[in-house]
Amino acid sequence: MGCIQSFRELCDRPKNTNVRFSLPAVCIVWQTAMIILFGVFIRYDEESDTHWIEHRKANNISSDIENDFYFRYPSFQDVHVMIFVGFGFLMTFLKRYSFGAVGFNFLIAAFGLQWALLMQGWFHSLDYTDGKIKIGVESLINADFCVAGCLIAYGAVLGKVSPVQLMVLTLFGITLFAVEEYIILNLIHARDAGGSMVIHTFGGYYGLSISWMLYRPNLDQSSRLQGSVYHSDVFAMIGTLFLWMFWPSFNSAITDHGDGQHRAAINTYLALASTVLTTVAVSSLFQKHGKLDMVHIQNSTLAGGVAVGTAAEFMLMPYGSLIVGFCCGIISTLGYIYLTPFMEKYLKIQDTCGIHNLHAMPGVIGGIVGAITAAAASESVYGRDGLINTFDFEGAFKNMVPTRQGGHQAAGICVAICFGVGGGILVGKERPRLQPCLTFTTT
Repeated sequence: MGCIQSFRELCDRPKNTNVRFSLPAVCIVWQTAMIILFGVFIRYDEESDTHWIEHRKANNISSDIENDFYFRYPSFQDVHVMIFVGFGFLMTFLKRYSFGAVGFNFLIAAFGLQWALLMQGWFHSLDYTDGKIKIGVESLINADFCVAGCLIAYGAVLGKVSPVQLMVLTLFGITLFAVEEYIILNLIHARDAGGSMVIHTFGGYYGLSISWMLYRPNLDQSSRLQGSVYHSDVFAMIGTLFLWMFWPSFNSAITDHGDGQHRAAINTYLALASTVLTTVAVSSLFQKHGKLDMVHIQNSTLAGGVAVGTAAEFMLMPYGSLIVGFCCGIISTLGYIYLTPFMEKYLKIQDTCGIHNLHAMPGVIGGIVGAITAAAASESVYGRDGLINTFDFEGAFKNMVPTRQGGHQAAGICVAICFGVGGGILVGKERPRLQPCLTFTTT
């Protein structure tokens, strides 16, 4: 018992947060590794290579406008802004950590997208004829999606870990993401256009599990620093508005050209609009004198975009999108009011940005909505070719029926939660090497 007590005292004492040498070393060594790995594995795909002109002739493609770049790049721009501006500024609400929120977001996103191109490439874009990963504009979008999962996890430990520890979180997070994404989308054959399961559920529970593993009794001393000031809330609202405006692009970026992409944007647009009204209503109802809580306005207004992600390209119907947004605005806001304090007090999970209410819970809701919508799909609503195209009932899955697809969608939720919780526990378990900073700091 004496040895255990001594170990706990050793872990709980103030840590040396000086990263003068460790941060430069990690950045230089890991970037050098990226250069080497890219040199060995990464090449342009047929639509970004100079042999495109030959590919055009061989496949009777009439114009350069049919290059996928012209379909995907506008969506890529929107998603890219969300990753670097939206997520970065959303986390600037802390009065003592605004610089770190944007700066470290920039750091881990820049590293993460490189590692994601490799990890996702090995699973999805590897050309077995020459052993090279072929990347194009869709690869860039998917890399940003992968990074989004780690930025979500960052929100749970914002202000309590060093940039070196964030790099470790990102390295393992993207590795786990690539594996769970491959299992859910390729092996289970679940559809998840907006990433409710693959991105938000995984990222949310990954971050929460790390926060739980890193909990120390004296972390409650930092609670007085978690407040905001007027200008920090204004900056956070900039992030909220960027995310809110571009979320239709996020959910539709990699869907099929034509009706799928069109429908995903409409469904997301409507769900987000509905969420704003219910968030404002619940926030005002539960606050003294009906004043709005900026935490709710900054976060819960986005929950509808998360929850509609899986079913975004399905025939959810416009009123169905409004219902999803309506419910998520209520659930997310009540989560901030009741669930976050409960988790910190009784479960010892400190969730700085409330990612459980914005990403984890809405992500699970999105997975459930997707499973129900898929199971209820019918030929009369989708048409025979529409069913095949929407759910990709081809190849090994050509005999799949909607009810069975609904079961596969539900299985995808379970996989995302298991990878998020299990991966977060394994990464956070490395306590001697991955210790949290016990106070908020400015950069």
